[in-house]
Amino acid sequence: MMEEEVGNIIHVMPISLANKIAAGEVVQRPASVVKELVENALDAGADSIVLRLQEAGSVLVQVEDNGCGMTPEDARICFTRHATSKIQTVEDLERIHTLGFRGEALASIASVAQVELITGQSVEAASRKIRIDGGETVEDSPYAPQRGTTISVRNLFFNVPARRNFLKRPQTELKHILDMIQVLALSHPEVSFRVEQDKNVLIDVVKSSSDDAWTALKDRATSLTPISRDESFIEVDESTSYLSVRGLLGSPDTARRTRGLQFLFVNGRHVKHLYVEHAVLSAFEYLLSEGSYPFFVLFLDIDPRHVDVNVHPTKSEVKFDDERGVYGMLRAVVRRALGMALQTPNLSQATPVRGLDLGLGSSLELGSHASKLNRPSYTSEPSAMWVADATHALLRGAVTVAAPHADREAGKAGGTGEEGLLWQLHDTYILTQIRSGLVIIDQQAAHERILYEKASSCLEEGFGLSQQLLFPRKMDLSAADFALLKDLVPDLKRLGFDVDLHPSNSVTVKGVPADITTGDERSVLDEIIDQYRLNERIEHLTGRENLARAMARRGAVRAGNKMSPREMRALIDQLFECQSPYASPEGRPTMITLSGEELRERFEKR
Repeated sequence: MMEEEVGNIIHVMPISLANKIAAGEVVQRPASVVKELVENALDAGADSIVLRLQEAGSVLVQVEDNGCGMTPEDARICFTRHATSKIQTVEDLERIHTLGFRGEALASIASVAQVELITGQSVEAASRKIRIDGGETVEDSPYAPQRGTTISVRNLFFNVPARRNFLKRPQTELKHILDMIQVLALSHPEVSFRVEQDKNVLIDVVKSSSDDAWTALKDRATSLTPISRDESFIEVDESTSYLSVRGLLGSPDTARRTRGLQFLFVNGRHVKHLYVEHAVLSAFEYLLSEGSYPFFVLFLDIDPRHVDVNVHPTKSEVKFDDERGVYGMLRAVVRRALGMALQTPNLSQATPVRGLDLGLGSSLELGSHASKLNRPSYTSEPSAMWVADATHALLRGAVTVAAPHADREAGKAGGTGEEGLLWQLHDTYILTQIRSGLVIIDQQAAHERILYEKASSCLEEGFGLSQQLLFPRKMDLSAADFALLKDLVPDLKRLGFDVDLHPSNSVTVKGVPADITTGDERSVLDEIIDQYRLNERIEHLTGRENLARAMARRGAVRAGNKMSPREMRALIDQLFECQSPYASPEGRPTMITLSGEELRERFEKR
């Protein structure tokens, strides 16, 4: 019996299908389209770029530049997969200086959108107009003379609806676009950038008029980030035969709770490299409080033969042939720049100072930010008044509150008062005795639960108490921060913020929640925005749930902060008034219980 012959099953994939698959790697969201088109404009030598958006790029992304433009034949072939002007040979991969080089972006974009390209090289000769619909050319005709290129991408993912369903809210997609423009504009201060969303101007930075590179970079950083004081910038500029490092560092007092203001460029290309970024953080050691991250804009220039940029289709990752060498040099360079600017000694051999008693009623550690609160003296019912005061101080994020003398004595271990049954372990956990055994409370997780439920109640009922500022404070924000804040304003007002927005990406704070220490308005808004973004990216939270968690995370007492016995009691009392006292908003346990029986078993007492 003859075996049945099996037909061939391997076929060459249609080019249209291949382009759609490539688009899945290159074009992940509207911000990916913006990145590819703006990088092409920069590679074309443009010094003026205008980005126009509709519905955060899902309906329209249009990039207009005054670069060198293309010939009619180049305009036709640029939408062919792997068509590029950047490399021709394998050797070219070892000397890449352009932002783009793979020749995949335009073909991928055109396969999942409706694209119109108008490009020319002279105001005296006809330019070319080409329209492509889902990968198929539907128009190729002459157009009015112009120098430069205008490319419009409409209805992204119109022919792959499953991909379109994965797009986030317009505010989220817009935030990604603005972050992308911020990165590209920071690295090119010689280029003007303008971003319009539904005819509203979101970013408008002009090219620097200064011939001094440092002035140009500082002006651009000031325009695009919340770091607005020249004295906050520390210059970095050192070179070796292998690597040169130049850029700006923020002084330690500009540090933030997230990495949102850290920008690393390798040969002009923005990259993410956690190992190399850690070198900068390591150089700031002992200068920052725990959980803070410095601002930096650093440009690493290295022979292209020593770095591989062809690691990922988005070109956001690189590999060095000597990562340890790059790490060591960058850390040394940053540390030296900080030492010179801050006039501090070399801390490479230093050890932290602990237990330094300054006679202020508490033990302080180097880098802590404990603050003493001025409070009135109480003449009646001191115990009840002190508990109320400690509760208020706790909600305001106070680190250490000095108790009255009598209560301080009662709070010592072995004291006779109720607070003698409370202990703080490693300034992180609260231990207390209960009838059945021992309870251990995570002070940060517990306080986050308290503040989360309070914020949720305010957002639901709209009754957040506000304290008006004697002198309203105006603050400049980045375009991305301003766009997010604009969306959050109605709910921020429910929490007790009183803010006015201005067209110039600035905000005037006239009032803050009663729990917030006045004078801290800048860091409060910054940290809420940063935490909101982090929650959105990692936990996919949106709306009021995200905002309540951001407020709780920002305001909670941190692990490592010393608390008085009365503060610990106030926290415990408030925790057990919560609807869900046993878990933080993220689901971490706020407490664990060890029964007497379990303790006896641990000690093998039967």
